[in-house]
Amino acid sequence: MPVPAKQSPQLVLQMRRNRVFAPFVRANARKRCGFMELVDIRVFPCGVLFKSYKMFCKARIDGVKLDKFTYSSVLSICGRTGDVELGVVIHGLIVVSGLGPQVFLTNSLIDMYSKCGWMDQARFMFDNSHELDDVSWNSLISSYVRTGLYESTVEVLIRMHRSGLALNAFALGSALKACSSCFGGSREIGKMLHGSTVKFGLDFDTVVATALLHMYTRTGDLSSAAKVFKLTLNRNVVMFNAMIAGLFQSDTEICEELADEALRLFSEMQRWGISPSSFTFSSMLKACNAVEAFGYGKQIHAQVLKNNLQIDEFIGSALVDLYSLSGQISDALRCFHSTPKIDIVSWTSMIAGLIRNGQFEHALSMFYNMLGSRGKPDEFTISSALTACAGLAASRSGEQIQGYATKAGLQHYTVVGNSQVFMYGKSGDIDAANMAFEEIEDRDVVSWSAIISSHAQHGSATEALSLFEMMKRAGVAPNHITLLGVLTACSHGGLVDEGLRFYEIMKREYGLAPNVKHCACIVDLLARSGRLVESENFIVNSGFEDDPIMWRALLSACRIRGDTDTAKRVADRVIELEPQAASSYVLLYNIYSDAGIELPATEIRELMKDRGVKKEPGISWIEIGSTVHSFVAGDRSHPKSQVIYEKLEELLEKIRKLGYVNEKAGCDSSVAEQKAALRRTIIAKN
Repeated sequence: MPVPAKQSPQLVLQMRRNRVFAPFVRANARKRCGFMELVDIRVFPCGVLFKSYKMFCKARIDGVKLDKFTYSSVLSICGRTGDVELGVVIHGLIVVSGLGPQVFLTNSLIDMYSKCGWMDQARFMFDNSHELDDVSWNSLISSYVRTGLYESTVEVLIRMHRSGLALNAFALGSALKACSSCFGGSREIGKMLHGSTVKFGLDFDTVVATALLHMYTRTGDLSSAAKVFKLTLNRNVVMFNAMIAGLFQSDTEICEELADEALRLFSEMQRWGISPSSFTFSSMLKACNAVEAFGYGKQIHAQVLKNNLQIDEFIGSALVDLYSLSGQISDALRCFHSTPKIDIVSWTSMIAGLIRNGQFEHALSMFYNMLGSRGKPDEFTISSALTACAGLAASRSGEQIQGYATKAGLQHYTVVGNSQVFMYGKSGDIDAANMAFEEIEDRDVVSWSAIISSHAQHGSATEALSLFEMMKRAGVAPNHITLLGVLTACSHGGLVDEGLRFYEIMKREYGLAPNVKHCACIVDLLARSGRLVESENFIVNSGFEDDPIMWRALLSACRIRGDTDTAKRVADRVIELEPQAASSYVLLYNIYSDAGIELPATEIRELMKDRGVKKEPGISWIEIGSTVHSFVAGDRSHPKSQVIYEKLEELLEKIRKLGYVNEKAGCDSSVAEQKAALRRTIIAKN
């Protein structure tokens, strides 16, 4: 323990600031003032801690001689409450109490200062102590880990080893935890520490083995982690959790192989008689969601219910993801509402799940419900809400949400900016999308993909390709979505040769395997330019010959080209693959109707009727203020439907007087659909 003259400048300054407590530094102080008043006005997180403080004060006032254990206990309370000012006063009392430089009190002071964030003072106490023991070293090492000073952790451990002290499980475990942070050279240092654990016979210690697992998995060395796990005999739930979570914490993308390994570990831990924890179930549900193993996910849900862990918010969020990903949105909502403590993660998962299932209006409504319940959205919640606005093309609602994000200080997050670009692009405001893109400070591949896709959807092929070149110059590698936007731009812009070139570049230069959407773009690209035979041959050789998306893309192009013969053959193939999909029948009907061929069109209607194929009603919506109103043809569910239809009849009458006749009523030529067609014409002309 250093004498007062050796105190650090920081401590001396703090003691001077606290001179109001000087009367209580003297052992013979009797008056109830200053120090006791300070204790009375402080707010403590626990009533027991408050009583401990008051008992200490009473003992000082009554002149009771306190020993090192009493002072250590009070310092522990200061550390727990983060009350460094009071801790400094206790330090002063220890100095004048005559207890002397005892290692026990030095350790308590190191612990108190580090927990209060005063690492310089903690290190000063350590460096100037006349005596150090294992606890001293362990206290400083754990303090550095707790405050994120990982390189200092390793430095102190090396110094401890050089001082001749044997490394213990606690010190090695803390240093390995520091290596898990992946600072420069952490993997190499971690392997050296692993060697030390073997040297000192600590490699079978559960604490050390768990730290080794975390270190190897977080630095991406899954094979070494598996070896450590296999060699550890006394496995517990913490070790199994570390191994399972480690499979998904590495840089490797979650694949079926990793998910299968996680399921194997999950089964093994139960065979060992180890009960899974809430963390285990949460990790397993995430694994099932990642590889769409929804059947396994539901079995795990059954075990969650059996163990009465469904109330855990992390499990609740994972269950919401499970059912929304599998399209069972009603079950997802049931899991969401059964979670007793709905936090921001639960809200965001549910909103994202609704968006995933196309329920944009419901998702936006849930976002407003969250705000009404005083929930504070984070950047991911804002991003999801903006995505819902994009699905509804509700730019005004999106602007309001963006305003909220700005007020909450969330506008600078890249994920928010990306969603804003996407929202404006979907809403047709390409200028606003460009402006939002320019305001993103740290652009990633999603930022570039969003702006490229926005221009592609609006026929700005040249601008989209120019942005792609800018992206390459910025050093950002494209992904599947980026290339899909580029191919869409080429298709909409009629740039056949460019599109085919990018298709080859995608495979050759970027190593990205085209999926069915990329191939459908090429089909559309070729067919739109009149190369229908080449387009059909491409489908046959693409590897996606049995996917209706490919044939439907060709069928749509047949309508543009007016090729009824090819359309009939292609439609037969699509209907064979998807006999209950109304869109293929409707598209073929419209091709014949456009060509003025009446009989086959009538036969298609009869075929749909015989097979029980029903056309899904198209949903339209309009944004008024911050509210989005959706409706279908003939819909009278709106509270103001009578007024709306009266105005519609008035407009239709004016249009008829101007000589407008609906020439293409489509597959369903009902009066309601004709009115809907007229209404769309009004909107288009305005």
